[in-house]
Amino acid sequence: MAPSDAPVDPPNLHWDPVPLADVRAAQDRLRGVAVRTPLVRFDADDVVPARLDLLLKLECLQPVRSFKLRGAYNAVAKLAESDPAALTEGVWTVSSGNMAQALAWSARALGVPCTVYVPDSVPQAKLANVLRYGTTPVEMPFAELLTLLHARHREGTRGRFVSPFSDPDVMAGSGTISLELLEDLSEIDAIVAPWGGGGLICGIASAIKALRPGIRIYASEVDTAAPFAASLAGGRPVEVPFAPSFVDGIGAASTWPEMFELSQGLVDGAIVVSREQTAAAARLVIERNRVIAEGAAATAVAAALTGQAGIGRIACVVSGGNIDTKNLVTILEGGTPA
Repeated sequence: MAPSDAPVDPPNLHWDPVPLADVRAAQDRLRGVAVRTPLVRFDADDVVPARLDLLLKLECLQPVRSFKLRGAYNAVAKLAESDPAALTEGVWTVSSGNMAQALAWSARALGVPCTVYVPDSVPQAKLANVLRYGTTPVEMPFAELLTLLHARHREGTRGRFVSPFSDPDVMAGSGTISLELLEDLSEIDAIVAPWGGGGLICGIASAIKALRPGIRIYASEVDTAAPFAASLAGGRPVEVPFAPSFVDGIGAASTWPEMFELSQGLVDGAIVVSREQTAAAARLVIERNRVIAEGAAATAVAAALTGQAGIGRIACVVSGGNIDTKNLVTILEGGTPA
């Protein structure tokens, strides 16, 4: 096996919380690249529970319409600084859509070849953007995609693998959201962010717990695929029933062991919401704040609206805005996409 074809990580992965210094270094790399997204008040007093001040961190306004840009660009840019020869054959990833877009965008910006593997059910909006950023995505069945993500290796695929979530540099990029939150709002009681692979919330929590350990961190999931909540309840990674839905940016049958381990001591709990609650939250964000939130992003708002994240000032990470037009229309018309 040629060195460039070899798996890039040992089979038993383990990550410690991301050091604050790495998050600050990521913030420097991202300056002028990622948007310093606004933190705005959720304009829905009539539906927000009493004694709850809900704020939206609008990561859907990034150039690729999702927070994934922060981690993807930081990982590739850091590698370009430390080992530019390693990028000769490019980078590649496995993604449900948003990381594919982010890595394609980052690779184009840094002049690096890129390959992305996506599920054959990927929303057309995400697929079109990957193509627009100069990368031709390779589609495959979801089960094969999961196998590839576990292996971190595919015969014939050359270049450096960039995990969509289980990578310290990707998580450091996500952690820069925390620095902006604390700069904009010194008093935060809780943060709610979607749990997909866990990289977003573990990156955020690593920085928050280092700077303001009293702030509560909650993961949001949809009930069609909520392995993290079940794993927390069971005290170990467990497998749950999985059903595809319009909440395509998050959800799987199981939680990745290394990410579950990392979440211990960082994440205070998980809040599970229904597809109907998610669609209703997305509709409210669109109608009241005139911001498009995709399904995964809307779970954070829906979770906060349940009251399970507590009272006080709660920041919801609106993680992305890449939603298919047909699903968007259904939501605006008052329905819940299949």
